[in-house]
Amino acid sequence: MATIIADVKSFQADRAWGARDLAEIERATVRLHWTDKPYHWHVNDGPEVFVVLDGSVEMRYRRAGIEKAIVLGVGDIFVAAVGDEHVAFPEGQARVLVIEQKGSD
Repeated sequence: MATIIADVKSFQADRAWGARDLAEIERATVRLHWTDKPYHWHVNDGPEVFVVLDGSVEMRYRRAGIEKAIVLGVGDIFVAAVGDEHVAFPEGQARVLVIEQKGSD
């Protein structure tokens, strides 16, 4: 049965990076996250797709030991490959769709 998620811009969790599970596809999860605080530096077990749906997020990542950053706005997508160290810093409140391997950090 199809599901329509019509409250993306008003979704709010009880804590930063709280999420609503939307779907599980094979071994991946699709989750809607709400946050107003940064996450922590991490490396996922598999690829991660990070889509900003509301607000903006400064995504920091390391390439060859050098820290880089980019500000992602609504509709922007960050794809982290296996082994890519990264951290997200929301600018105010943000709502983000994250697709990643089930059980990833």
